Amino acid sequence: MSGHSPYYQDEHVTLYHGNCLTEHREWLDADVLVTDPPYGMSYESNRNRNKKNVKVGRPVAGDNDPSLRDGVVSAWDGRAALVFGRWNIPRPAGTRQRIIWDKRVQGMGALDIPWGPAEEEIYVIGKGWQGKRSGNVLSVQMLMSADAERPDHPTPKPIPLMESLIAKCPPGIIADPFAGSGSTLVAARNLGRKAIGVELEERYCELIAKRLSQGAFDLTGL
Repeated sequence: MSGHSPYYQDEHVTLYHGNCLTEHREWLDADVLVTDPPYGMSYESNRNRNKKNVKVGRPVAGDNDPSLRDGVVSAWDGRAALVFGRWNIPRPAGTRQRIIWDKRVQGMGALDIPWGPAEEEIYVIGKGWQGKRSGNVLSVQMLMSADAERPDHPTPKPIPLMESLIAKCPPGIIADPFAGSGSTLVAARNLGRKAIGVELEERYCELIAKRLSQGAFDLTGL
């Protein structure tokens, strides 16, 4: 259902279905970019494999290299942005600081190394950040595959994590051109912020619309 009309809209959130660089560039009219883009690690969740480790689903679209991420950052042109990433993928241009998301759960990583990864990086770009100064490590437990209410998406972000990030953003409308499971949009709404999202895959647009159409604000982080 891609096109010029929103896929979903309420008093806080507008969601478009399509490509954020070629079909829907409305997000560029927002004030702050907060997004978890495909950044080139070819991520594929274990949820996409069966017990014999055979692929049964699809990986994250566009995650073969960081070109989509870099196209969005370039189009954003140095304005205030928080962009998720990974230590072994080159940081986006204009990065001023890292925020470390402590997931409180050890991942797999390289099995011949006795330390499993338990963090993710978030890159700070631009100016205008506000709020009380604090350390750059945020400890929020990641959503586990066994969680019954976990959104059906390979990399959903916890609502409390996104709320803590958005709380220190400059004023104005939040943009997420890689909306995914919709956590950024839900968190922005929970904080009374307006937000514009774009998502390439319609199945995730359906997921986001369902989450946003719930009568009560999503306070669970699921």
